[in-house]
Amino acid sequence: MKVLVWDKTKCIGCGTCELTCSKTWFKEENKSKSRIRISTTEDGFSGNACIQCGKCTLVCPVEALTRDSKGIIKLNAKTCVGCLSCVGFCPTLSMFVAPNEPIPFKCIACGICVKTCPAGALSIQDQPEPLEKVFYRRHF
Repeated sequence: MKVLVWDKTKCIGCGTCELTCSKTWFKEENKSKSRIRISTTEDGFSGNACIQCGKCTLVCPVEALTRDSKGIIKLNAKTCVGCLSCVGFCPTLSMFVAPNEPIPFKCIACGICVKTCPAGALSIQDQPEPLEKVFYRRHF
């Protein structure tokens, strides 16, 4: 399956990935509407994006979250009732919600942020299924 991988050794914390993501999906440059989050920590920067583990699919009462043929977990906006169970249940805190948005959102490994990262800190990689939390700890 395809996943977005963030390399903390290359990240310069510029936020280009966040702005590109929000512009692509919400037509505005607003970091709170990005499907990837970069934060400043004592050790530099921290990155967070969905690792496609699929655990959110287990709690959705209307089955709005499903895995596609490429292994990506996608949200069907027409089916979602906005209960936010997936946001609260996400083990990596990678299901996001923004003010004035009725439904949650997450990274679908589209790769648009990879193309715009000036430091080359992002990549889309194939990972074997199931994707374990160990991968998340190594890369995010």
